[in-house]
Amino acid sequence: MEKAIKDLDATCTEAKAGTGENDTIRAERLRTLAEGEFNPVIAIGFIYSESAAKVAEEYPDTQFAVIDGFVPEPPKNLTLLGFAEEQGSYLVGVAAALKTEAKHVGFVGGTPGALIKKFEAGYTAGVKSVDPSIKIDVQYLTNDENDGEGGFENPSGANQAGTAMYEDGADIVYHAAGKSGLGLFDAVEKAGEPNKAIGVDSDQYLTVDDAQKPFILTSMLKRVDTAVFEYVQANADDKVEGGFVTYDLKVDGVGYATSGGFVDDIADQLDEAAEKIKSGEIVVPTDPTKVK
Repeated sequence: MEKAIKDLDATCTEAKAGTGENDTIRAERLRTLAEGEFNPVIAIGFIYSESAAKVAEEYPDTQFAVIDGFVPEPPKNLTLLGFAEEQGSYLVGVAAALKTEAKHVGFVGGTPGALIKKFEAGYTAGVKSVDPSIKIDVQYLTNDENDGEGGFENPSGANQAGTAMYEDGADIVYHAAGKSGLGLFDAVEKAGEPNKAIGVDSDQYLTVDDAQKPFILTSMLKRVDTAVFEYVQANADDKVEGGFVTYDLKVDGVGYATSGGFVDDIADQLDEAAEKIKSGEIVVPTDPTKVK
């Protein structure tokens, strides 16, 4: 968005969400922006999907987008900006498999819905592609796929899950749990070397406390910046078509972080896996039950 403001001479008004909100509150926030003649209106997080679909129908002259959004049949003025999370997760799964000394790794997910299952599937497939014998622990922070607060605003839950995995012998744990992941980083710091954690969405090595940096092996990157800028630019050029747009490895929509230098020695292997995914030689599953 900052790039759009600078490069496209755009302006932006930000409306911040609170905790414990429901669809009614989210829809009202979107209506307020639409009535204020802001266009486009971009919502962050799949939890906005239903609200955005409803409000988009009410304001057909306003363009809406949802990062990580999904509704089966979106209105023409709603764009769902998604990512091939399974592809980026596959790469950090390969990294975990190449770096684990215990032959035992873990995954902590926020909610057990289709979106986070993509992270689990890709990670698991990546690990198994290197060594099928590696043990993989999996735990979700809530059993309710609609419980965003319990899944993504629950650092204590991720701390407990991560602590249990490290105590059980896992030495690398990947999280796809939003803000809850901060609890995992506390757990890995307490567990100490040689244990590591893998961040998600952004390069989390850059945002953790200095004391935790040595424990962040890598992060699975989602280029939300690319998606938002290209969407705003398409609006400016009157080229928005609505529907689903997916950012994958071919368009640099996902990837892995190299900060800290912990994966420098295996970068060639990670990049080789990425090229095989781009070419179609490797097709990464999105459903954990389909991982062979």
